[in-house]
Amino acid sequence: MRFILHFRNADGSETDIEMALHEALANAVIHGNGENSGKRVYVECRCCMDGEVSITVRDQGQGFDYNAIPNPTVRENLLLTCGRGIYLMKTLMDEITFEEGGTVVMMRKKSNANSAEQRKPQ
Repeated sequence: MRFILHFRNADGSETDIEMALHEALANAVIHGNGENSGKRVYVECRCCMDGEVSITVRDQGQGFDYNAIPNPTVRENLLLTCGRGIYLMKTLMDEITFEEGGTVVMMRKKSNANSAEQRKPQ
């Protein structure tokens, strides 16, 4: 997160990025790799000078069908104790895609270069 804040204005969105990354990492370790300590999780982070952030998390699991994930906001799923990670990532980031059968998640948060200008007193 320090690396990201070097390129991105602190405007509160850094909390969204950190939470989405935490969820992606937890999913990779727990669901993707099955908590197998012999398997690895790979993270790649790209930051642009305008504050755009792209994060890729790759696990060594079998993958999953993204379309088969139940919606955690429908009535019958509201009280479930799991199943909100992907929903949170989608809500907190501007773009999220799954590739290679679900073993790779790519997330992007758009530039916030104008946020520093918007916070300056007029």
